[in-house]
Amino acid sequence: MTPDLRTERLALSPYVRADEDDFVALFQDTRVSRWMGDGPQSEAADRALFGRVFSEVYPANRFDVWAVRHDGVYVGHAEIKPSPEPWLDGHEVVYALAPAARGRGLGRELAAALTAYGHNTLALAEVHATVDPANAPSLALLTGLGYVHVRDVPEDGGGSTRLLTHRRR
Repeated sequence: MTPDLRTERLALSPYVRADEDDFVALFQDTRVSRWMGDGPQSEAADRALFGRVFSEVYPANRFDVWAVRHDGVYVGHAEIKPSPEPWLDGHEVVYALAPAARGRGLGRELAAALTAYGHNTLALAEVHATVDPANAPSLALLTGLGYVHVRDVPEDGGGSTRLLTHRRR
């Protein structure tokens, strides 16, 4: 069961059905979705993704996924999960903040909390992140937290994904 997590300014809690419109709005914002998974999807696909959190992820306790709130307002999404990629044997953090919540250090706070949860609660020796090489803010944030660039993984379309790893100290 996904637990509630707290940081100095953020509350991470399992999604509730009433979060669907906020989730979809976040994933429909191309400033966010361009860096997520396969990029922007249709609204119907994002609604289906939200539904799978309740039909597949939470019931089977597959991995932890949270709604992120600041001062009680939905500002983002967070996960820590086994990587679906065959070239990455381990858990990766996934996080996204609404553009209005950026620029205040909340992303760093969120990524630090996910990393600590991976090491301290899930007892992971390594926590990974996969980032588009063009996503300079996310790369800087993760590097500042002690993530190390391991390698670039070629994508089918000619691009690449940067693999970063944080090792427990």
